[in-house]
Amino acid sequence: MAFELPKLNYAYTALEPHIDARTMEIHHGKHHQAYVTNLNAAISGTEMEKLSLEQMMATISKYPAAVRNNGGGHYNHSLFWEIMSPDAGGLPVGEVAAAIDKELGGFDKFKADFIQAGATRFGSGWAWLCVKADGTLCVCSTPNQDNPLMDLADCKGQPILGMDVWEHAYYLNYQNRRPDYMNAFFNVINWKKVNELYLKYKK
Repeated sequence: MAFELPKLNYAYTALEPHIDARTMEIHHGKHHQAYVTNLNAAISGTEMEKLSLEQMMATISKYPAAVRNNGGGHYNHSLFWEIMSPDAGGLPVGEVAAAIDKELGGFDKFKADFIQAGATRFGSGWAWLCVKADGTLCVCSTPNQDNPLMDLADCKGQPILGMDVWEHAYYLNYQNRRPDYMNAFFNVINWKKVNELYLKYKK
């Protein structure tokens, strides 16, 4: 079955003023759609058509660059839309909040480290909050459309929060001010969803 562009649970205007509607329209409707279209073309007629996205990521080193780039783009953006909400922002909630306090030095340190991971990613990429194999949290970043599920990633884990730091995620509104965009992103994080994912994946 071919992969499809996921529908959003909110309107393109819903995340304003932090993320503007025009950026959302282009980012979701054009960029993400292109990853889906190109991924389907890259796997058409191959054994890869039978794999889930997660299975594909786990063995990505076996597959062509088009599958790595577009499969990663589809997975990463699907998570990105899910962990944002217009009724969001504020502080972490639930068990993930306690884990951030215990394992990452508290929310303020986590936020600084997460923004630093995005700010120091040269060129395009992502910043991540992940659950590692031992159930603990870590912050890291990956280049381009790579993610921590990939077998060739430098940082390994199950992403539960991802921040897109490609220019197409912010340039219309923030131009070259990536730090301003990253700070604004914290106003739209759906911590209830992040906590739900944490409870799902922690050991």
